[in-house]
Amino acid sequence: MLRLRRTATAAAVVFTVATTAVLGVAGPASAHVSVNPKEATQGGYGRFAFRVPNESDTASTTKVEVVLPENAPVGSVSTMPVPGWTVAVEKRKVDPPVEVHGSQLTEVVSKLTWTASGDAAVKPGQFQEFPVSMGPLPQVDRMVFKSLQTYSDGNVVRWIEEPTPGAEEPEKPAPVLTLTPASAAPSAAPAGQVEADDDDDDSDGAATGLGVAGLVAGLAGLLLGGLALARTRREAAPKA
Repeated sequence: MLRLRRTATAAAVVFTVATTAVLGVAGPASAHVSVNPKEATQGGYGRFAFRVPNESDTASTTKVEVVLPENAPVGSVSTMPVPGWTVAVEKRKVDPPVEVHGSQLTEVVSKLTWTASGDAAVKPGQFQEFPVSMGPLPQVDRMVFKSLQTYSDGNVVRWIEEPTPGAEEPEKPAPVLTLTPASAAPSAAPAGQVEADDDDDDSDGAATGLGVAGLVAGLAGLLLGGLALARTRREAAPKA
């Protein structure tokens, strides 16, 4: 009986520790406002989506503000209609001008503000994407889009902290678009790449989930096998 208890206890400890470690690694990171895709080519055009998850359990997201970086002006910025949302476009003067298809633009978009109407607000447990088309993308290493997320209870979350390469991610990181030189980019991402990237993410998540489930099932089998073996030995032992 003592040997049986020791076997069961050891197997249970192994099962619990392994399961906790695996699930801890596989668990999702805390959600925040992001831009998708996260990489593009300098000088090119692209379709991007600002993804806004609702992190409140009781309030809905009613307004999203995205500020375009002052050090990286973009000549052409257009938005895609989002059902139930209106968008306000703010502009600013730039000097020197930004060239777009041979034209010199002295005014560029500085801020986009989406506001929900009616029942279109992003409810708890949901997310919403706000697509835009931008280009030509500036000759910089990255674009940081400081964003504000307003909830129906008046709370405002400021996603404005600039991530530092190699450092721990800040608590409220701003969305970052990484830009690579055209000569260094293997190929330009085609329009609609957002959906393809989402599919890849979903596939990776499904594969990870299946792997975790398999490992947990294997550990459960090991635990049950150990208990059965110990019980068999105890029953086969000569009676005193």
